[in-house]
Amino acid sequence: MVIIGNFLFRHRNYIFPILYLILFIPSPAIFDDFYIPVIIGLSVALFGQAIRILTIGLVYIIRGGRHRQIYAKELVTDGIFAHCRNPLYLGNILIITGLGIMSNSLVSLLIFLPLFVFAYQAIVIAEEDFLHDRFGPQYKNYLKRVNRWVPNLKGIGNTINSSTFKWRRVIVKEYNSIYIWLTGAVLLILKNYRSYSTAQNFYKSLPFFILVIFSLTVCYSIVRYLKKSLKLVGD
Repeated sequence: MVIIGNFLFRHRNYIFPILYLILFIPSPAIFDDFYIPVIIGLSVALFGQAIRILTIGLVYIIRGGRHRQIYAKELVTDGIFAHCRNPLYLGNILIITGLGIMSNSLVSLLIFLPLFVFAYQAIVIAEEDFLHDRFGPQYKNYLKRVNRWVPNLKGIGNTINSSTFKWRRVIVKEYNSIYIWLTGAVLLILKNYRSYSTAQNFYKSLPFFILVIFSLTVCYSIVRYLKKSLKLVGD
């Protein structure tokens, strides 16, 4: 599993976008109602994004890899990491689950979601193997205190109140992923709306969907410019 996790980590920027295409494969619907998958899926995805925002806003762990290899400069156990070892990945899985529900696709439920969960599980196991070798007893103690996936909410209030939340860091670190999954969500809603509405209603509503995507793109471009020009700095 460690070998698989290292491979997926190294090539995740290419593999994950391909997996996302499964969401748009024609498939038998799970729900007969258009609004149910949208409401449930969007709620789950937003909850996942909220976890990521809270995690990054309180303390950001630098574990993005080095030369496409798993790497960590230090072991971070503060903030939400004191309650869950992988809150960012947990947020990702919830976002992915939400998108899968929004796709209203049986194929997504049976193929897309299990593949992503397996991929993240493999990556986490590979990261744990690296962290165990790098930090030794310190990491072993952390493993005993904190769950891999299920957050322990005991003391979460104290964690939040004792930390300084940094919105700028959230914006700088998250703007790209937020733009990608929100745009994907709009496209999934558009795809399903085409199936449930008449052609006349679909084309009548199409400018609204285009406007939403355009607005998201404008916001993304503004934040990207501010970040690249160093007018908006996370830390």
